[in-house]
Amino acid sequence: MKVIYLHGFASGPSSSKARFFYQRFQGLGVEIEIPDLAGGAFEALTLTGQLGVVERLAAGAPCVLIGSSMGGYLAALHAARHPEVRKLVLLAPAFGFARRWLQKLGPDLAGQWRSQGFLEVFHYAEQRPRRVGYRLIEDGKQYEDFPDVRQPVLIIHGRRDATVDAECSVEFARDRPNVRLELVDSDHQLLNVLEPAWQLTRDFLEFR
Repeated sequence: MKVIYLHGFASGPSSSKARFFYQRFQGLGVEIEIPDLAGGAFEALTLTGQLGVVERLAAGAPCVLIGSSMGGYLAALHAARHPEVRKLVLLAPAFGFARRWLQKLGPDLAGQWRSQGFLEVFHYAEQRPRRVGYRLIEDGKQYEDFPDVRQPVLIIHGRRDATVDAECSVEFARDRPNVRLELVDSDHQLLNVLEPAWQLTRDFLEFR
């Protein structure tokens, strides 16, 4: 069964976590694909556009989704609308992406972004500042904070995450018997716990 890895915001297929999981799945002989969710148009990024990338790649076939940060939120949104998805592994998922980002920016910065039409952010994959359009927020507001995912879910979230509070995952997992939440001693990147995260992922997906 195909595995699709969804990278985070201002990241890409060459991120440290993406490369790590690619190598591990390749070592097991498991097919894994890591799309560029921005499709080369970062300034015009939207959740809808990214979900379109996932939908085209999944093509209605059974698959496993692994998502990091915003990619985790996208994985949950897609799975809630596509029952053919078998399982999900979410790494520090950024549930409620648009609402939380506006809260974090505060009314002044959010208003400036809306009036200017763009916000300059650091793009980790390209290692340089890039503009992202306010349409990302306008489009994102139409999506639910916590998608109604019915498939088995493994969430791995760092207790010291300063970007997406682990309480978001705690709230999502509450009263959902299909969700297994593993809180680990790490930050948002989870780079110091990649090997334990891989062991959890491999066991959860039952890949040997």
